[in-house]
Amino acid sequence: MGFFSFFSKEKKETLDKGLSKTKESVFGKIARAVAGKSKVDDEVLDNLEEVLITSDVGVETTLNIIKRIETRVAKDKYVNTQELNNILREEITALLMENNTVDAADFDVPQDKTPYVIMVVGVNGVGKTTTIGKLAYQFKKAGKKVYLGAADTFRAAAVEQLDIWGERVGVPVIKQKMGADPASVAFDTLSSAKANNVDVVIIDTAGRLHNKIGLMNELTKIKNVMKKVVPDATHEVLLVLDGSTGQNAFEQAKQFTLATEVTAMAITKLDGTAKGGVVIGISDQFKIPVRYIGLGEGMEDLQIFRRREFVDSLFGSTTEK
Repeated sequence: MGFFSFFSKEKKETLDKGLSKTKESVFGKIARAVAGKSKVDDEVLDNLEEVLITSDVGVETTLNIIKRIETRVAKDKYVNTQELNNILREEITALLMENNTVDAADFDVPQDKTPYVIMVVGVNGVGKTTTIGKLAYQFKKAGKKVYLGAADTFRAAAVEQLDIWGERVGVPVIKQKMGADPASVAFDTLSSAKANNVDVVIIDTAGRLHNKIGLMNELTKIKNVMKKVVPDATHEVLLVLDGSTGQNAFEQAKQFTLATEVTAMAITKLDGTAKGGVVIGISDQFKIPVRYIGLGEGMEDLQIFRRREFVDSLFGSTTEK
């Protein structure tokens, strides 16, 4: 019961609702894949492979899942198609749990790193600034003092949007004029945060991928400048991906992990898409913890990614209401 004590009924309902389009799509495809079959045979497995790939789980992760199911079917000798859903849920959960990362209990940061510095990266349009605003809200709700740094100085809209979120949440936003040096903004943010005993600093950065070398250099410069204020910064590099883009999210993850050392991911916009399977593939392929998932527009709709709960919502009983 310990695990569920902090995973409230409301959060479970938000998760179920947010993944409903993916769940309906996956179940519809699985039902067609096993239609007329009484046991899991090669044809069912071939059909299931197609279902997972078209659900944006990704080819490599899909092949891994199919291999695990084949092993299970061979061991259990006779497995009927009605059992397939439970087997899928168990094997995907096991696959995600093998990534050697621990699901966070709640929105919290290490007590021995003050301020705890999070640099947020991702292309424009993935929900990066919105995720920062919701994170700030959650950290503040948890009793943390939070500052935001508007280091995406190449787009006036990015600074304005962060300002709006800062006002909405009641969190200070440190900014400079349009076109200012992003590293300078980060330096100012950390200097001010340190002087005011802030617990968490979240730095927004520009989301330009057309020049990977330029992006790499810029992010490295921001990190180096922040170290002058907080020697062990950055504590977390959070990559924000748009789950509704499916396989394109994989490509963005590839590019950003090449450009900088990503330590955690947030996957947004899962409520409006049937492509929620992308979370499974990205978590498996990159071996970088998916820390947060976005399930709607509300402040509370950014959730800690809990692997077991995620898979249960995705592959729960079709009779659930």
